Order: sequence, then structure tokens, then C-alpha cells
Amino acid sequence: MPIRLNLPPTFGEQLRGSERGRVGMWVCSGSPTVAEICAGAGLDWLLIDGEHAPLTLENIQRQLQAVAAYPVTPVVRVPINDWVLIKQYLDLGAQNLLIPMVNTAEDAVQAVRATRYPPEGVRGVGSALARGARWNRVENYLQRANDEHVCVIVQIETVQAVQNAAAIAAVDGVDALFIGPSDLAASMGLIGQQDHPEVIAAVHRAIAAGREAGKPVGINAFDPRLAQRYLDEGIDFILVGADVSLLARGSEALADRYCATPASEFTHHAPEERPSY
Repeated sequence: MPIRLNLPPTFGEQLRGSERGRVGMWVCSGSPTVAEICAGAGLDWLLIDGEHAPLTLENIQRQLQAVAAYPVTPVVRVPINDWVLIKQYLDLGAQNLLIPMVNTAEDAVQAVRATRYPPEGVRGVGSALARGARWNRVENYLQRANDEHVCVIVQIETVQAVQNAAAIAAVDGVDALFIGPSDLAASMGLIGQQDHPEVIAAVHRAIAAGREAGKPVGINAFDPRLAQRYLDEGIDFILVGADVSLLARGSEALADRYCATPASEFTHHAPEERPSY
């Protein structure tokens, strides 16, 4: 007899039951090994990024498999709000999806419908062929998937999205909002200024809209001061770093420490004058 499996609770379920902000990081390198290392770090969640990272469907599945043994929740960002890609991401085992550039309530409805089997949505049926249902080893997956096994997080990252945040948050099936301050700042003509007072004010408007609708709200904040501020203000979930950024800054620190020695200290010495190391 085949083993009957249960899927982990979705990120939406965890957010609804959490008494503190859930802290996570980006995984952008495309490496399952790096994803596994990050999964064991003690963070609450990881964002595997399919929008700006060089990831294939197979690569994303490998990363999901690598982190599955750890008590961390993976969220996967699709590159675009497209029903074909969303179907594929769900089938390869991504339960929790972040949909970028959701600017209107209509965009949010489209995202939700892409994650639902008919008649509520347009997701194609391929559970017997895919890891999402563990090859039909999840009991009654087709009947339970719409309500139990999928979490839809929509990304608020433009001026238009902030203006429509209340309508977006009110869409049935949207489990949470996630604010992208980098693109938001760019859309405001303040590119690279995520800490600008006008950007922060727009962020707070989006947060207020989500809370008014009773939906959890998250944000990206690499600046430790901003991250702590949002946590202190009660943000529901947050990203505070990225694998590639940690590697870049860590390797730069090594170079600064060990490679910045003036060249004169490494000039040739006669044998009797050569310093001892």
C-alpha cells in the first residue's frame, strides 16, 4: 500500500496563528546546497526567487526538496502573474506563492484563479504526475487543494498598487500582502531610496489597508534599522537578507581584511631578513 501523506501547513495558516513577525531571507543563488544551509539557520521562512534569479522549474523543485527536511517554510516567487507558470510552480510542489506586480483587484483575482482548480479557477489537473500532490499520495488532494494546500501572497510594489491596496486585500483567496519598497520607491521617482519619508509613508498606507481587511502584511527590509522598526510596529512577516548579498558582503570583508595590506609589506626580503609567519 502506498504511504498516505499530509502536506505542511501553508504560510498563510502560520501567519494567522503567529504571535510575532515571521523573519526570513531571500534565496537567489539557485543552489540547492545554499538553500539547505539557509533552511537550517533557524529562520522562519525562505523566499526562493523565480523573478530575478536564474532559476528553472527543475532547479526550484530541487531547492524545495532540499529544504523540506527543515522546520522552515518556503515561499516561491513566480516571475509573472501568469496562469501557466503558476500551474507549473504549484505542480512542482510550491504551496506558498508570491505573485509580483499586482496592481489592481483584477490582477489579484487573476492570481487567485490561477491557483484554484475549476470551477473556482483555471488550474489544470495534473496531480498524479507532480510533486505538488506527492504523485497522488496526499489524501484527497484535488478536493482539498483550493482551500487547504495553497497560499497566495500578492506583492504591492507600485504607486498604483498602494492606491488599490484596500481593493486588492479584499479579494477572496488573497492570503497576505507583501510590500516591495525597492520597486515602490522607483515608481515614486525615488529609486534606491527605500528609507525616504514618502516611501515609508506609502508603505504604511499599504500596511493599513491590509490590516483593515484582516490580511497579514509583510515587507522587504535589508536595512537593520528599518527592519527592526517594522518589526516593532507589528509587521507580520519580513525579509531581512539574501544569500547572494551575504556572500557578497562576507567575501568583501575578507578582501578588506586580508588583501588591503600595502604592497610594500610584501616586497622581497633577503633570506636573513625575511619575516617569520
